[in-house]
Amino acid sequence: MSTTSEASGAATPTVHWGEIDGLSIDFPMEVEELRSATLTFTVPIDAARALLPGDAFEVTEIAPGSAMLVVALCDYVRNPWGDYDEVNLGLLVNPVGRPEAVGAFQWRMPVDQQLTCAAGNRVLGLPKTVEDLHISYSGEPGEGTVVVRLVMSDEPAGSVTMLVELPRPVAAGDASAGLDSAITYSYLEGRPMELPLEMRLPSSPVDAAEVRIVLGEGALAQELRSLGLPRAPDMALWGEGLRAVFQMPNPLDPASR
Repeated sequence: MSTTSEASGAATPTVHWGEIDGLSIDFPMEVEELRSATLTFTVPIDAARALLPGDAFEVTEIAPGSAMLVVALCDYVRNPWGDYDEVNLGLLVNPVGRPEAVGAFQWRMPVDQQLTCAAGNRVLGLPKTVEDLHISYSGEPGEGTVVVRLVMSDEPAGSVTMLVELPRPVAAGDASAGLDSAITYSYLEGRPMELPLEMRLPSSPVDAAEVRIVLGEGALAQELRSLGLPRAPDMALWGEGLRAVFQMPNPLDPASR
């Protein structure tokens, strides 16, 4: 059996990784529908470096003394690993000595379901943890809002680790639009990995001044404060009816490091 990558047009054979809790883990793994907000921030590179584990990757310097924080707030509607919510906190990095190979490295990835947490940890090496996380909607596209409420396990009682509120614009573009190639990096059992994927990115602009971020007192909130948050993002985008295809993870080629 094979499938076709929309980004490359080449037939990609299906690879069976194994099973987790009775669920067959196969690649390519196709996400048929998700909603997502993407927020980007220019942050101090020394503070970003302090959050990056290991020594296989280095924070990409996007301007002198600056790095990029990417916050993705994802509501997976139809996904083989579950209909879950996710907060994706990543930095733009590259393998050491390969400044051209820029991708994202997530140092935190709270989710609200156990299955996707186990699969993300064991298969992809992603730092997923199950937390008190909820993405809610008020009103219809074009007039409503999106609220993301995250309470990490170390957050003091009565406090919220991160609250994000943004307008919910009418999603732009065609739901059948093609996918763009991207790369994510991780460590799987200490081994540096590259996680190729294709996805349709959010494309509806949101006024950054209308994005409200509130931080609590736990470790994640303090990490974001070290990067200069809470403040308005440099850019904010929203998308609905998005799709993605995750490919089999690969060990980072030692010769390229």
